[in-house]
Amino acid sequence: MRLLVTRPREDAEVLAALLLERGVEAVMEPLISVKDVDGPALDLAGVQALLITSANGIRAFSRRQGDRDIAVFTVGDASARAARGLGFENVTSAAGDVDALAASVEAALDPAAGALVHVAGTRVAGDLAGALEAVGFEVRREVLYEGSAARELSPQTREALAAGGRAAGRLDGVVLFSPRTAAVLVSLMSDAGLSDAGRGLVAYCLSQAVADKLKGLHWRDMVIAPEPNQDALLETIPRKG
Repeated sequence: MRLLVTRPREDAEVLAALLLERGVEAVMEPLISVKDVDGPALDLAGVQALLITSANGIRAFSRRQGDRDIAVFTVGDASARAARGLGFENVTSAAGDVDALAASVEAALDPAAGALVHVAGTRVAGDLAGALEAVGFEVRREVLYEGSAARELSPQTREALAAGGRAAGRLDGVVLFSPRTAAVLVSLMSDAGLSDAGRGLVAYCLSQAVADKLKGLHWRDMVIAPEPNQDALLETIPRKG
């Protein structure tokens, strides 16, 4: 079984290793390239916690700051593992989506104890700040990284998609974690004249919002994770071997 992995490079490598443990081969095609935004160290005076909605955020923060003592609240387990791997010890995972993260923070923290810093990219999904400000928290958004969409599919991926039902080199499906990445994939497949290639693929989607962006093409099947986190999505992918 071969699946196209579309996450940014660092996340794709982690996911590829997890898929290999399940007997699944990953073909990595990062559709979003992530780079840090330059800037000075953040002023964390009076800040009680970081809000992390992507592993890219905690990586960017760790490259900008030496502080590892601050509390970290992450949207999911993958970003929590990334935070712990970078030396942060006080890490809480919401194991869900932005709404779950807001609920986790509201249950655990006191608005009077200090501000929250949302480490974000140039594009933000959902309204985390709005949800927390509505219950009295001060939320500061700090843009520490940006993601750029790929302009075309690699020759290897175009060849794998075009292989269709032929056994050699074909793909069985694609793994998608964000609505933006799903939209980029549909656009690039269309641009490459591969709109029909989806008919032979299963699209494994982190959420309904991701699946909605794929409706521009036909797919053999769409599978949506029962919960919007990496572990739940992995469980929807059949093990081999």
